[in-house]
Amino acid sequence: MIYSDKQRRISAREIGNLRQALSAAQAREGGEAWLQQAEQDALRSEISKLEADVTEYDMLKAGEIAFGKSFALEGLPKILVQARIAAGISQTGLAEALGLKPQQIQRYEATGYQGASLARLVEVSRVLGVHTEGVFGAEQTGRGGIFSWEAADEIEWRRLPVEEMVERQWFQVAAGQSSLDGAKAYFRRAAGSQLATALHRKKVRGRAAPNEYAILAWQVRVLERARSLIARYRVPEFSLSDRWVPDLVALTRDVSGPSEAVGLLARHGIVLVTERDLPGTYLDGAAMLAESGRAVIGLTLRFDRLDNFWFALFHELGHIFLHLATGLRYDFFDEDGTAAADRIEVEADVFALNSLIPPRDWDLCLSRFAMSEEAVRIDAEKLGIDVSIIAGRIRRERGDYAILNNLIGQGHVRSQFTEEADAIG
Repeated sequence: MIYSDKQRRISAREIGNLRQALSAAQAREGGEAWLQQAEQDALRSEISKLEADVTEYDMLKAGEIAFGKSFALEGLPKILVQARIAAGISQTGLAEALGLKPQQIQRYEATGYQGASLARLVEVSRVLGVHTEGVFGAEQTGRGGIFSWEAADEIEWRRLPVEEMVERQWFQVAAGQSSLDGAKAYFRRAAGSQLATALHRKKVRGRAAPNEYAILAWQVRVLERARSLIARYRVPEFSLSDRWVPDLVALTRDVSGPSEAVGLLARHGIVLVTERDLPGTYLDGAAMLAESGRAVIGLTLRFDRLDNFWFALFHELGHIFLHLATGLRYDFFDEDGTAAADRIEVEADVFALNSLIPPRDWDLCLSRFAMSEEAVRIDAEKLGIDVSIIAGRIRRERGDYAILNNLIGQGHVRSQFTEEADAIG
């Protein structure tokens, strides 16, 4: 974790040095191929970790994270550091508020507050506004957050949505077994070798603080189903090429476009899983990487509308192309309709908008001004896309969700996923 602007500058320089080392390793000829690959993978991993640390520090400092995960007591030291950064307080500033020398705060943070008395921890928490639920950050709410678990030992199992998981028949409770024990066994079995993948950093975009344990359970379910589909249909590894994206846009014209998208994505290394959201998650979509290196998109179909489906799909696709594929080690969880609050979400939004309708084409659409159903149909025919794409964008840009209701494809999505993407073409 990065604690100060100075450490951020050092990390940025180190990223540059590592990238140069990676380029040199890639250009080097001769030697054992497996050894060269191992060296390159190690460099990529270190670059990815440092970039994630820099991104988290930048978002905390910019006030783009408005809440943190609830934490066990052993997680308090990290929460205190995050809270200080999010509040825009330097180590020196915190020291002054506590009547201490800056070096003392540096030692506290570097050692995870080991040696600090309970009274001192309470005092630091009070200054930073940290409470037992770990709420911290800018005064605005609903601007996103980052959750993570370092290891399975950090999971508070009782906070999993156990009854909901049983009701959805994710697992069966064995005779003599409690629901909680069944949920724990399911979680470990479903995550399997992807346990570390399920626990690592999650960036959440939403208007309200979500239930992070419901998000964790939902993600494990998505990863479990994705792993099964990858094996069953031999999904290839994802490669950073967007030449096929226009083919995905063209599917918006087909009545069965959403279900057909599953097969097209799979042929290019992306597994699409539809899984109903859990209470308290407020999710429309998510993007993540399976341990196998395949990309995974999870959609909840919370709104049974074509315009929502296509925008959510392309937003998550933007995260894959722009962020996951370039080494930013986060899982992205998104609530559609939430104003973009940081660079990463703006980039994914722009990717979605421009992929579905290129800027030059959008500038020429008369329906932006006429806003009649006839004008939308004419523009959609001219652009070769479904009317819901144009209608949805007009509603989004105007912030008026009472117009063009007949063109957004209400009720045309969920019925295509009765088997929830189990038939990859």
